[in-house]
Amino acid sequence: MNPAELAAGAAQIVGGLVAAPLLPGTIQHWKARLQGRRGPSPLQPYRELKRLWGKSRVAVEGSGIAYRAAPLLVAAALGTAVLLVPVTSAGPDWGVGHDVLALAGLLSLARFALAASSFDTANGFALMGASRDLMISIFVEATLVLSLAVAVLAARSTDLTDVITGTAGLAAWSGPVLVLGSIGYAFVVVAETGRQPIDNPDTHLELTMIHEGPLLEYAGRDLAFLQWAMAARHWVVLVIAAQIFLPHPPGPWGQLATLPVTLVLLCGALAVTETLVAKSGILRAPRLIATGALVALLGITVGLAGLS
Repeated sequence: MNPAELAAGAAQIVGGLVAAPLLPGTIQHWKARLQGRRGPSPLQPYRELKRLWGKSRVAVEGSGIAYRAAPLLVAAALGTAVLLVPVTSAGPDWGVGHDVLALAGLLSLARFALAASSFDTANGFALMGASRDLMISIFVEATLVLSLAVAVLAARSTDLTDVITGTAGLAAWSGPVLVLGSIGYAFVVVAETGRQPIDNPDTHLELTMIHEGPLLEYAGRDLAFLQWAMAARHWVVLVIAAQIFLPHPPGPWGQLATLPVTLVLLCGALAVTETLVAKSGILRAPRLIATGALVALLGITVGLAGLS
């Protein structure tokens, strides 16, 4: 590995596996400050993970292998996604490649495993959250694929390192194609991180929760795995937003230097969005995400028209 690959690899591993909980912690901290509350420290997710890791596992009576395997499978899928998503165009290959469709598959696998665990326990509120998540995920995954297709079209490659290179610099942003893709991906970021108006991460009301519903039957180390996986999901979608769907420098060293600043700005943008926007109704959420899909599809149309 050359120095750029070593630096990118170190940032990818440390950021995705260790620093990822800082992202939701920072969002929650700033959201509380914007609402006039003191709020939790940005380090609160680490305290939660430490507390949960010190507790033993709790198994639901009558549950099967789907319930027991889900936390490890979800954590493994998101850990693999962290290795798959490079932080710069010089990101090293950790043996899982950098394919766009493989990333979509890993995120879907994690969602399916958690939904299957809810059906295994047959808890009414967990099933309610899982069914809502699966309904919304149909639109989220379609919007994700369409948004990434815009970037793939601009870079003419499905490899994420090539996509980062193809969308770097100001020339790639001179037309409307990437702008339309970025608008579509913004809906994906809000949905995948469980933020308002799609979901409310602060709620503990069983009748309104979506992402928190399937976690109701977990405790101890199993819940620690799931909470870390949610933080890793923040890292994955926000790194893609910073290095593909926002203007970024063409060189790997410049990309690495600007990444922390861009991630902080994105966390601030999510905190502001949650403060200003109320949670939408469950039946309105798919329509909202479908709007992002249509915008991304328009970007694909414009891009294909430009290539012809």
